[in-house]
Amino acid sequence: MHDVDALLREYDRARAYTDQLWKDLSPDEITWRPHENSSAIGWHLGHQAHVAHFMVRNLTAAEPSPDPELDGLMDSANPEEFRGALPTVERLTAFRQTVAERVHARMSAIAGGRVGAPGQLAIVATHLLTALVNHEYQHDQWIGEVRAQALGHALPPDPDTGQVCRLDGYLVLAPLG
Repeated sequence: MHDVDALLREYDRARAYTDQLWKDLSPDEITWRPHENSSAIGWHLGHQAHVAHFMVRNLTAAEPSPDPELDGLMDSANPEEFRGALPTVERLTAFRQTVAERVHARMSAIAGGRVGAPGQLAIVATHLLTALVNHEYQHDQWIGEVRAQALGHALPPDPDTGQVCRLDGYLVLAPLG
């Protein structure tokens, strides 16, 4: 099992890779949708953070959403046509940053034993962080495809870590063993 601190570094690395996929794009490229039933890159950015918040909230610590107005918009259970307009790039960036800070705070508290049931939550935290890293990369695949194929931008190299590999074309946290 990976330890929580190492997984937090992988989470940061995955988020940094995501940033390489979108930070040089224009606001129009971030909000552009390939077709009416397709999500924009900006939606995927918000969704990645939305899932991270809800996983941490539901599995380790009940806390309010950092931006409740985005909850319905970024929920993949809501069909595309009912999600509404994307927020500004600045708001998406702030949402992603706040969620990442909260993930770090909660996972660091767990790793430091500053929670009830520290042993049990350490196991939950390792699986949760593995899922967050893999979910980040899952949506990076789509972002990368739109970036390269539809928008004509080069892709950055895969993250430089021995902990990530490609499986079925997707970057994933390498399984142990």
